[in-house]
Amino acid sequence: MDISRICFSLLFLFLICTHAVSPPNFVLIFADDLGFGDLGCYGHPSSLTPNLDRLAAGGLRFLDFYSTSPVCSPSRASLLTGRYQTRSGIYPGVLYPGSVGGLPLNETTVAEGFDQFLGIPYSHDMGPCHNLTCFPPDIKCFGSCDVGTVLVPLMHNQVIKEQPVNFLELEQIYSDFSTSFIATSAKKKQPFFLYYPSHHTHYPQFAGPGAAGKTSRGPFGDSLLEFDSTVGKLLASLEASGVINNTLVFFTSDNGPSLIRLSRGGNAGVLRCGKGTTYEGGMREPAIAYWPGTIKPGVTRELASTLDILPTIARLAGASLPHVVLDGVDMIEMLLNHGKSKREAMMFYPYNPSEKLGLFALRLGKYKAHFYTRGSTLSSGTPDFECSALSVLTPHDPPLLFDLEADPSEHFPLAAEERPDVPALLERIDKVKAEFEASMVFGESQIGKGSDPRLEPCCSPQCMPKPRCCRC
Repeated sequence: MDISRICFSLLFLFLICTHAVSPPNFVLIFADDLGFGDLGCYGHPSSLTPNLDRLAAGGLRFLDFYSTSPVCSPSRASLLTGRYQTRSGIYPGVLYPGSVGGLPLNETTVAEGFDQFLGIPYSHDMGPCHNLTCFPPDIKCFGSCDVGTVLVPLMHNQVIKEQPVNFLELEQIYSDFSTSFIATSAKKKQPFFLYYPSHHTHYPQFAGPGAAGKTSRGPFGDSLLEFDSTVGKLLASLEASGVINNTLVFFTSDNGPSLIRLSRGGNAGVLRCGKGTTYEGGMREPAIAYWPGTIKPGVTRELASTLDILPTIARLAGASLPHVVLDGVDMIEMLLNHGKSKREAMMFYPYNPSEKLGLFALRLGKYKAHFYTRGSTLSSGTPDFECSALSVLTPHDPPLLFDLEADPSEHFPLAAEERPDVPALLERIDKVKAEFEASMVFGESQIGKGSDPRLEPCCSPQCMPKPRCCRC
């Protein structure tokens, strides 16, 4: 199986030993469907996240950090390439177990080439789960997930280790593998890059005995606690290996919370809507940069994005940037000096972007203009009608303009009658939009290539009848 064709559907664990001359190590931790308001350090009253809170207390916590898409595959492609997903063709929607397309081989990732892989090569809800155990002793997963496809596999490199995966042991397997990787690399005095994209807190939530039933927030809180515990183990391994002061740890999430899951779907805090929408709740994420002795503790309101991770790591590692159009800018001044961001604007594409419609929204400084708005099934669990699937595509001319510092919930559009500067602001935004869209070349849609059941990973490739027989 060609894993490069499906690796951006997530979720999996990528590991690499870099060969850069520059000495820093990098640990990139990526949550799934975690909302802006889900962590204790971002104000949630009942989440237990002591290790992430420790990162925030000792590092730089971002208040205006964005993913590039309100759904996972496009968002993750952008993180790895430093380019909007429209350039690489990871649209519309997400990749599935049998997807024919994938990230084009001519794209350069933040790692360029991963040495090891452990995980599920796509989202862990992309397979039947109604009869699988998600919490001990034998509490079945809530909901049915996808049906008609193979059971979710656990893979090491390109070898299927088990199918279906054991959710009760999964996070422990990941953390053991990762901490061992850190220790081994440190012992060899070999700089390393660890990419840890967790399944938590995506639906269906799961947790092993160390976290199950340990919080007052139910299954979501328990899965979040298990994820947080892994963060603690990674930090402990860095400390025990003597490399904690020579390692940049960066944490963020792929998109906003799946509000259709109600209490199992996360929390966007004061932000409007969630997953699937281009409102703030769909794409503004918690983010923390931690590097003891190098990054001073603090909070920043500077604009930043997952797009900026690749150029930041490349500069710190002394690596050359790929010879392509990059949408990311390095965050060095922000991280090391709490300085100004190089990022002027943030662009908002829907989960199914098109050249005809272009951008749905654009943020410039503290102002955000919506050219189109639309709700999503994934955010239908809120009483706000504009978030739901019933809120259809609506063009806005002139655009809806919000001051995100005064109104982060995007409820009160600025009116020219009350704010004489509105026309000038919209003129500036239109100019930035026009310049950006003139530079955007949509790549061939990889999701548009369709699906082939024969590409679904099966530990017994010749068995019958598929997909039920794919188990080991």
